[in-house]
Amino acid sequence: MTDLTESEVLEVGGAGLDAEQWNDYAAEQGWSDGMPLMIPTEEKVSAFVETCRGDNEPFLPMPPRRVIPTLQSIAANAVMAGCKAEYFPVVVSTVRALLNPDYNLHGTLATTHPCAPGVILNGPIRTQLGVNCGSNCFGQGNRVNATIGRAVQLSLLNIGGAKPGEMDRSTQGSPAKYTFCFGENEEESPWEPYHVRRGFEVGDSVVTVLPCEPPHNINDHASTTGVGILTTIAGTVSQPGSNLIYGTAPYTVVFGPEHAQTVHRDGFTIEDIQQKLYEDSAVDVSRVSKENQINYEKDREQTAVNGKYYLTRSPEDIQIMVAGGAGKHSAVIPTFGFTEAISLRISNV
Repeated sequence: MTDLTESEVLEVGGAGLDAEQWNDYAAEQGWSDGMPLMIPTEEKVSAFVETCRGDNEPFLPMPPRRVIPTLQSIAANAVMAGCKAEYFPVVVSTVRALLNPDYNLHGTLATTHPCAPGVILNGPIRTQLGVNCGSNCFGQGNRVNATIGRAVQLSLLNIGGAKPGEMDRSTQGSPAKYTFCFGENEEESPWEPYHVRRGFEVGDSVVTVLPCEPPHNINDHASTTGVGILTTIAGTVSQPGSNLIYGTAPYTVVFGPEHAQTVHRDGFTIEDIQQKLYEDSAVDVSRVSKENQINYEKDREQTAVNGKYYLTRSPEDIQIMVAGGAGKHSAVIPTFGFTEAISLRISNV
């Protein structure tokens, strides 16, 4: 499936098969994620590629198969995912970000950890496409969020070869392996947008990727102070069974707008939040089994400092943003570890 526009897929798709017959055929070939697929006809694939006219930058090989993607092969997966053509530049930029060596795509696809690419959108593209940044932004009901994330996953499956039980060795997997895409609620954030803090201009449309677990909810309806909310968040992050215990990679805290307003009202800057979470989420060695203590120090090069395991290399590794709607909830999104957050300006928008 290295170039779907010249493959049997399109010949079959154009041979008059109905939707059910096509999906049965695709499943037999191992091209499906288990959900119904659209037929990637030549006409649809060409329309998607047209949105990236002039994008001649070569792609790096995609692990684990090390196949070099093409715009056509990515477009075929985006069509199958149910994307509209205007979403395709986001999908292409996301794939490019994932192929950055610092993301460690091979490690994140071959691991037993249940991570999947978390796709975070900032800037004007959110309103242009109608990305859900508010209520239920991690959930169902929005075609943009659902199909962009799914197109990325299908590309990893069909181009990279990350098939469950074969190259994808995740012990249990997660729903994020279907799709995981959302936008920052910049309009309700009391701080600078996340992408601006990453060095981009306000008017830039930017995608950020991290290999993520699904969001872990943080419920705090009682705290009325920034300190109280941050104490609850730090306690939720502080998990000895998380990959974060290796202390090698960023993770993300997504404030709901109500929590964000309270924390901001009490004078906390982004740097203040990062410092407090860094210190208060460190896991006391008493909560870690003796066997794991030996493993961390011997195999993971993670050493306890003052009797605690810190969950990132520095406070700056804690990614802070705002998303969601009404309600006193926030979320932490742990990562695989051994990775970096990769942000890329979206081209052709």
